[in-house]
This record gives sequence, structure tokens and C-alpha cells, in this order.
Amino acid sequence: MNRLLLAALLAAPSTFAADRYGGLDTAKHLGVLKVETTLPGTKNFTEGPAVDAEGNVFFTNPGEILKWEPAAKKLSTFRKPSNGANGQAFDRQGRLLTCEAADGTNGRVTRTDMKSGVLTVLCDTFNGFPLGGPNDVCVDGSGRIYFTSRLANTNAPTGNVNAVYRIDLNGKTSRILAAPDIDMPNGLAVSPDNRTFYLIESDGRTNRARVIRAYDLKPDGAVANHRVLHTFYPGRSGDGMRVDAVGNLYVAAGLHKTRGSSETLDTRPGIHVLTPQGKLVAFVETPEDTITNCAFGGPGGRTLYVTCGRFLLSLPTQVTGSPLYRVAGKQPPPQE
Repeated sequence: MNRLLLAALLAAPSTFAADRYGGLDTAKHLGVLKVETTLPGTKNFTEGPAVDAEGNVFFTNPGEILKWEPAAKKLSTFRKPSNGANGQAFDRQGRLLTCEAADGTNGRVTRTDMKSGVLTVLCDTFNGFPLGGPNDVCVDGSGRIYFTSRLANTNAPTGNVNAVYRIDLNGKTSRILAAPDIDMPNGLAVSPDNRTFYLIESDGRTNRARVIRAYDLKPDGAVANHRVLHTFYPGRSGDGMRVDAVGNLYVAAGLHKTRGSSETLDTRPGIHVLTPQGKLVAFVETPEDTITNCAFGGPGGRTLYVTCGRFLLSLPTQVTGSPLYRVAGKQPPPQE
């Protein structure tokens, strides 16, 4: 995006000024928030929820991947250490995709076969340089994998920069977006019709992008026709997001208190439901910082699991999750 255009956008009144939360029809989209499980201790930072075909929720916490079985109310450790596991998703074959951020410079994207336990490294370098810190991941309707990666380097000739990558079915990795055209890529998603690619930007620095971008997703997995779908500036931007079967976005965003960045409290902390046109239509507040991500699961795919500080939360939804999130042949079809 042209920097002058971005500056004008960021200078505009906040999309999430206080009055924007008035008059929402939240009950049309979301039910009552519930705590699924609470982690002990004081150094928790839950992230990366992903739901398998049996309804088990896998989510990350510093140094580990945890497994929550909702029916049994059972929490266990799936993997420890986790190599800095962060964002996660299941592919259509039921394999767990994980962004392993490591030390922020030597991360990788892996795929775990949940039956055999075999872990495969899908990508750990690009253009001969270490990948950086992979952050979040999603899959399109063709099975291609998209992920974001962030690192401190800003000089492209000396290493990779903040970027969005695509892994094709043949294993080839391509970079589809990169700095300086984007600032701080975070959560990402594909619309249920496989035609739109969404990217959250969450740069906490002054006059940097805190928006959701939308692009046309071409049949070959390339992106085009960029537009800003929504802006969170000057509040904290979204972190992770998911999409439902009719194309609404469920975005984890906001703060309870400031954290030493230029982010204000204009964005309230919780799940924001946006239409495909970017209009805020529903909001449910979460109990503590920092809300990070969400994933559809539960009976009929109508439960949104939310990671938030020391909590794994659940939130009933009126619309089922996008079919792109379902393991093939295992969960009910989307509602009409």
C-alpha cells in the first residue's frame, strides 16, 4: 500500500470508537461465553487453537502444545517442548499444521500425522535464508497452506523480511506478500468460496498498519486487488481469526490495558464478528489479556474456541464454521 494512503487511513477516526459498539445484534451471531479450562501458574499465554475431527482442541502455551477433550473435560500435554509453537490448523486430512517460532529467527512450519506421530518439516528456509518466526497458518480449498512469518530484519538482500508464504501441494514454497507492502502480518484466513484471502496486520508502532486486508485469491493461489476491509487503529489490532460458512469473520482483538506500545484501548478486548464487507455486527468481551486466536469446533461446528491469557474459552455460534476448517468426511456439512 502507498505510504501516504496508509497515513491518511490511520489518521481517520477509529473504526472501533466507543459508539461503534452500540446497537450490535450480538445474539444473532454469538451465545454466552464459557470457560473450558484454566491453566495454573502466572506465565501462560495461550494461542493456536485447532480442532480435530473428534472435537479435541489443540492449543499452544509457551513451550508446549496442550490437548483439551471437551466431552471428558480432560487437559493433557500433547507435545513438550514445542519449539516455540504458536499458530496451528488442521488440514483436510486431519494432520496438524504448526508454526514453530523457535527463537524468532530459525522457525519452521511442521505437519504432524496424528495417527503415526510422524512430524514433517514443510518449510524452514526461503531464498537460502532462515525463515524467521512463523506466526499463523491456514489452508485453502485446494489444500494449499498459507502462513505468516515475522522477524527483525528489514534489509531483504541480507535475509528474509516480514512476509506471507504459500506452500503448494508439491511442497514448493512461494512468497506472496512481503514488507514494505505489509508491516506486521499476523492472522490469516480464506473465505469459504475460496475467492478471498484475508490478512491481519498488527503493528503496534505509531502510524503502522493495524487493519484487516482483503485480496482476491486467484486459482493458482496468488493474491491481487488489495483493499483494506477494516481498521482497528489506534487500538490493538486483530491477532487471529476464523471465517464461518457464510463468510463472516471472527476476529480476536483488543486490550484490557495498554502495554507500552502506541495501541490505545479503542478496540475492546474480545471476539469481533465482521461481515464480508467489514461491518462490525457482534462482539463478546473476553476476561483478561491477551486474547489471541479462535477456532471452530463442537457439535455441528457451532462452537468457537478462544485462547485468552490463561484460559481456553468457548462461545456458541449461530452459524457453523467454514467448510475449509473441517477434516474431510468427519463433521456435518455447513448450514444453509
